[in-house]
Amino acid sequence: MEIDLKGRTAVITGGSRGLGEAMAKALAGAGARIALVARDRARLERVRDDIRARGGAAELFVADLTREDEVAKLADSVQAQVGSPQILINSAGINLRKNLVDFTLEEFRSVLDASLISTFLMCRALVPQMMGTGYGRILNLSSIMSHVSLAGRAAYSSAKAAVLGLTKALALELAADGITVNGISPGPIGTDMNLALMKNPEINAQFLANLPVGRWGRVEEIGALACYLCSDAAGFITGTDILIDGGWTAK
Repeated sequence: MEIDLKGRTAVITGGSRGLGEAMAKALAGAGARIALVARDRARLERVRDDIRARGGAAELFVADLTREDEVAKLADSVQAQVGSPQILINSAGINLRKNLVDFTLEEFRSVLDASLISTFLMCRALVPQMMGTGYGRILNLSSIMSHVSLAGRAAYSSAKAAVLGLTKALALELAADGITVNGISPGPIGTDMNLALMKNPEINAQFLANLPVGRWGRVEEIGALACYLCSDAAGFITGTDILIDGGWTAK
C-alpha cells in the first residue's frame, strides 16, 4: 500500500537525530512537508539539507521544548512559516541510566521534562491548530521501558509510562475532531546513540538474548510505522500503543 502524505505538514520534535530524523525522512518521502524541531541548529541543518537533497520539503525550528515560552513562540513560528500542522510527532527525550537512589531531583526532573513535559506543551500548543479540520495525527514516542523495565531506568520508565497515559487521555478528548493520538514504543533500535552498545560484544549479546528476532531494529522500520499511522488508512487507530520491539515484551 502506497502512503500518500502530500499536502500534509508534520512537526517532528527531536528531529535532529535518531528516530526523529528517521521519521522525518520517511514522512518527507511520502510527500509531507516537515518542520524539524530540536535544540541543535547544526544537526537540524544537516537533516533539513538531506531531506531537501532527496526532493523533500523541510524547515527547521530551534527551541527548548521544556520551556513554555519557547514552545509558544515555536507554535507561532510554525504557523507563520509552514502553516497549520496536521501531524505532530513528539520524539524528543533523554535517558539517564543510574539507580534511583543516585538521582538528584534535578536529574530526575530533567528526564521527565524532556519526554513528558515537552509532549504536553507541544500538544497543548499545536492541537488548537488541528481542531476543526476533520483530520489530525499525533504520535508520541514512548518505549518498551514503559511496559517493562531494567535496573537503572527508573526515570526513563517513569517518563515514558506517563507519556502513554497522556496519549490515551488525549485520544479520547480529540476523537470527535477526527484527530488520532497514538504511541509508538520502540525496542532496541540501531541508532547512532546505540552504536557503542552494539559494538560492545558483551552488551550486544545481552540485548540479542532478549530479542526473539535475533537482531536490533532498523530506524527505517520506525519510519515506515510512523508513515502508516499518519495516513488516512490508519484513521480507526487511536488511543493505543504500538510495540515495535522484535518480540522483547512478548516473552
